[in-house]
Amino acid sequence: MPEQKNVKYKGATMRLGQHEIVIQPGTLAFKLYGSERIYERHRHRFEVNVEYLPTLEKHGLVFSGRSVDGRRMEILEIPDRFFFFASQFHGEFKSRPSRPDPEYYGFIKACLDRKLGKEKPEF
Repeated sequence: MPEQKNVKYKGATMRLGQHEIVIQPGTLAFKLYGSERIYERHRHRFEVNVEYLPTLEKHGLVFSGRSVDGRRMEILEIPDRFFFFASQFHGEFKSRPSRPDPEYYGFIKACLDRKLGKEKPEF
């Protein structure tokens, strides 16, 4: 993260805990979560270099979830694929057997829809 560029000691520089995420309407993430704002848990030091955003987006990537300040890319999709969804957060932290996090529900649903020969997953 930019504010950690000159940090030498990495002991407590992780992005930890629950953070708010803004979801772009009309995206797969919006279909899965059904909301423009979600809260998910994090435990990482990674982020997308914003200098590459125009190039990545020009080639088909959609950053459908971002931090509230827009600096951190939280959810990535490739819309022209059957199902391509990636996140920075850890949805497994909130998943339960009878209530999976929407990203896991979406993945399993897409697998089943593919097996049934559907053109695209139906959410």
